[in-house]
Amino acid sequence: MNRLQAIRPFGQRIWLDNLSRDLLRSGELSRWIDEDGIAGVTSNPAIFHKAIRDDVRYVSALQELKALPDLDAEQRYEQLVIPDIQAACDLLEPQYRASQGDDGYVSLEVSPALAHDAEGTVDAARRLWTAIDRPNAMIKIPATAAGVTALATLIREGINVNVTLLFSRTQVEATWAAYEAGLAARLADGQALGRVRSVASFFLSRIDSLLDPQLPEALRGKAAVALARDVYAAWQARLDSPLWARLRQAGAQPQWLLWASTGTKNPAYSDVLYVESLIGEQTVNTVPDATLLAFRDHGEAAATLAADPAGARAVLAAVAAAGVDLEAVGERLQVDGLKLFDDAFAALLALTA
Repeated sequence: MNRLQAIRPFGQRIWLDNLSRDLLRSGELSRWIDEDGIAGVTSNPAIFHKAIRDDVRYVSALQELKALPDLDAEQRYEQLVIPDIQAACDLLEPQYRASQGDDGYVSLEVSPALAHDAEGTVDAARRLWTAIDRPNAMIKIPATAAGVTALATLIREGINVNVTLLFSRTQVEATWAAYEAGLAARLADGQALGRVRSVASFFLSRIDSLLDPQLPEALRGKAAVALARDVYAAWQARLDSPLWARLRQAGAQPQWLLWASTGTKNPAYSDVLYVESLIGEQTVNTVPDATLLAFRDHGEAAATLAADPAGARAVLAAVAAAGVDLEAVGERLQVDGLKLFDDAFAALLALTA
């Protein structure tokens, strides 16, 4: 068992935050699944922009799509990447089956232009879900007010969802509530709950990158991990509610927390900081290639996520005492994240125009 595989006994799954035709056809993704226990894949507009721009395997396929007169740039993009999503789903399908739906997911994001359009998000998610046609796909939507509204509808319809761009406890709690509402509505419809899955993607390094210049040295590099641990403690408490007892009895599975933006941006910090510090039951950590390789080389697996809840609360209290409003920070980072995805999507569509 290598260092990445050693994380699994603690109840966490490692997903890869990258996808390209080169990863698929070179066999590298398959090797990482087999050797490192990679249990899922996430994508986003920035990932696919880089892949389509740099991977020569897309060139001929894109030229063929550009020769079709009735496709716009977004339709060409979807026809280009959906086969990659399907191929990754197929690679991970044995894990999906063996785990009875806990592992093996691949995420594709709706257009960032729909971030504030609940109805448009639902329509796009339905269309992508149907096009991918794999039970272990996840449709990725942002945790805006519109996205949270869409989440409840999609879960009710049995569509797996990866809710992204979460930066605060309030944002995560709204996501949990919508997931529960969707499950409850699905149960009232007489539909099965056991194969519906969702993850709530909480972003880490961006929090520290924004806050560190505002904090005393003793608190730098600590806020994101403390906030994630606090959110996890709240998640555990929520699962003790009467509503969850009823949903669990009907076969529902919790919405797992997913740690995102886990590549360390500050070279003064450990390059595996956001992996080693957040290992715990029923969570996912989605890692970029460099972080995967770093942890494989020198990461240490241990049950760290729930190890010191009082210490996490103390760090958050000190951050607040330093004048930081973490809810306002979360709102700002979500807006900034949407802008980054908008820009990446625009650049992506420029490639397929």
